[in-house]
Amino acid sequence: MPLHDHIANRLDELQQVQLRRRLPACPPGSGELDFSSNDYLGLSTHPEVIEAGVVAAQRFGAGATGSRLLSGNLDCFEALEAQVAAFKGSQAALVMNSGYQANSSALAALLDKALWGCVPQVFTDRLNHASLHHACQLAGVRQHRFRHNDLAHLAELLAQTDAANTPKIIVTETVFGMEGDTLPVVELAELALAHGALVYLDEAHATGVWGPQGRGLGATEHPAIETLKAMGHWVVMGTFSKAVGVAGAYLAVSQAVKDYLLNRCTGFVYSTAPSPFVTGAVSRALELIPGMDAQRALIARQADALRAHLAGCGLNSGLSNTHIVPVVVGEAQASLHLKAHLEQLGLRSSAVRPPTVPPHTARVRLALSARHSPAALEALHNALRTWVRPAS
Repeated sequence: MPLHDHIANRLDELQQVQLRRRLPACPPGSGELDFSSNDYLGLSTHPEVIEAGVVAAQRFGAGATGSRLLSGNLDCFEALEAQVAAFKGSQAALVMNSGYQANSSALAALLDKALWGCVPQVFTDRLNHASLHHACQLAGVRQHRFRHNDLAHLAELLAQTDAANTPKIIVTETVFGMEGDTLPVVELAELALAHGALVYLDEAHATGVWGPQGRGLGATEHPAIETLKAMGHWVVMGTFSKAVGVAGAYLAVSQAVKDYLLNRCTGFVYSTAPSPFVTGAVSRALELIPGMDAQRALIARQADALRAHLAGCGLNSGLSNTHIVPVVVGEAQASLHLKAHLEQLGLRSSAVRPPTVPPHTARVRLALSARHSPAALEALHNALRTWVRPAS
């Protein structure tokens, strides 16, 4: 049977269980009514961010022309990495093309048994982003998966491996992109220090919105965190594609870890460097973010009001305590129905279905942004109030 027939059969199977994906239309200028976007601070359209990107492109060119280890190590990358390190409070930083690339290849390099002299013990939150799980698969390591944000369960798993005297690595997000809840970062740092573990944090949804001046929860000042940093045991990944409003990702690390990744992180070694436009735009956004406390406070109030409204409508916002508010409806069909209802009223949202989330926890994900006006939020509240769940 030809490949196209196999594809058609598989797509039909996905369609029957409401799991087939299609690319949505995303017209420009719909930001105020768009609750699917990760542009939490509205920086993607900030004129100063755009202008800074243009200036960088005019100076360095539209493309970097090669890997940083070949022709692509332009001055703008070195400058941005120094800026990111200062922003995150780390010794050094490494810029990459995307969060997925950073997670899947940098984490895999850090899990390499050739680095440790043995296979490390890896402890992962069950609801980690797919890129983190894929890094473990790429490295060929077995994951000890702990219950979501359950540090007591993590402590049990760590204790069970103490006698083996093998390296331990804890991998988790700080703001979970589908649940919208936060990691107790200080408690995790203390636990990691007690067991001699390295911590790898994904700050994709925290950067710009959470932590001191929007620097991320991984930038929290605490003695345990500072000790882990000094050991090289505090590795933080974040993206420039969400609250920063541009594209790409960073790793905030010790200088020694950066030097290692320059040599062993395949996603860095074998990839052309990002566009210089990105470096200029990101640099200006990082300058603006510390001064955006008012926007962060506004988003927090909006999210609190939305969760209260959902509760009043008998709808479930799950574990959310951040600017990400899921409406957990259970089955894929119901999530698509709610998304369509909102769309008919001019509101964009995201229907999130397995395998992105666990079975029977399909949801519509609502992301709050500083761009959302009171009128847009009122329209969202009214639309949610009038939704009628379809018969199962």
